[in-house]
Amino acid sequence: MRVKKIVIAPDSFKESLSAAEAGRALQMGLSAVLPESVDYDIVPMADGGEGTMQSLHSALGGDYQKIKVDNALGEEISAQYSYVFNQNTAIIELAEASGLERIFEKDRNPLLTSTFGTGQIIQDALDKGAEKIILGIGGSATNDGGTGMLRALGVRFFDENEEALPGGGASLKRLNRIDTSEMDPRIKDVEFEIVCDVDNPLLGERGATKTYGVQKGASETDLETLEAALTQYRDVLEQTFNHDYSEVPGAGAAGGTGIALLAFFSAALTRGIDVVLKETKLEERLKNADLCITGEGKIDTQTIYGKTPIGVAEAAKRRGVPVVAVCGVVGEDYEIVHDYGISYVFSLVGRDDKNKQADKPSKKEISDAIENGFSHMVEKGREIGEWLQDKSL
Repeated sequence: MRVKKIVIAPDSFKESLSAAEAGRALQMGLSAVLPESVDYDIVPMADGGEGTMQSLHSALGGDYQKIKVDNALGEEISAQYSYVFNQNTAIIELAEASGLERIFEKDRNPLLTSTFGTGQIIQDALDKGAEKIILGIGGSATNDGGTGMLRALGVRFFDENEEALPGGGASLKRLNRIDTSEMDPRIKDVEFEIVCDVDNPLLGERGATKTYGVQKGASETDLETLEAALTQYRDVLEQTFNHDYSEVPGAGAAGGTGIALLAFFSAALTRGIDVVLKETKLEERLKNADLCITGEGKIDTQTIYGKTPIGVAEAAKRRGVPVVAVCGVVGEDYEIVHDYGISYVFSLVGRDDKNKQADKPSKKEISDAIENGFSHMVEKGREIGEWLQDKSL
């Protein structure tokens, strides 16, 4: 087929390549084979997880702001967020301040960890005049229901003796009253767009504590304490706002930060890929494209649940543009993605649509692909280019 324009819209490849790096590598490989006249448009993507801030920063043309904030344990760290000055829009990732990666594994303790640092970043964005805040809430080290974030913005939490509660998830078991009278008044004038890649409710088997508590450092006893604490939090929130937000999909995201955003900020929780698709204007950029290439680290049956390749394929379908995907490896029954608009799957190692009978990749092959991701991706771009020259989509 004769190709004039290719849109390259991959997600990041965990531990190997950012979305932008993957896009550049694919373009290098393609351009080594295809005519110089081919136009390429690289659109770094994300689905609400790792790399979301970078994707939106690139799409909107933001400037990184570096500030000192508290990590989840209250230790001062340097964090950054993106600010788009010509739109007065801040792009913030909760994990920058309150994430698992910002504390040592041995120190993880959701009884004590707090989202206070995330509130400090929001405060800084408000000081710059933010009218819109895009907040990604994946990767938290916390189970405090977002109360630390709220305390940084002026909300106060009291026990039955009118003593102010300390930070952390465990103290919410004693929560009796919430005082919003000193909450930063600028909050009500800001549009919040919450990038959320999970749909967990606040409580129960699929809730914040029982689904994610262990990876945040909770013991079995801790899980009981934290579930009781969030239950009390839910009850006091309902008394305060005359509404129960605990069953809203995403209320349990980031250790219950989702419910805080719903209740205090009247924010909507949006599927991460949908936010990125909108802000990158991917569908508009697909106009007149002959092919779209997407991808992520692994393509399997989970890919169809809100992941980047399917979101990209949906946008491309509306434009009538065929889609192929590149991944590090494929999982069992990966072919299901063909039913969702992906014509062909290329894998860096192991089997794919071109090599159906290939052996399962060894640990060494996977390790090599991770360590040398850029060169592997360039070679895969070259392979796709050669495939295009003799394959009709």
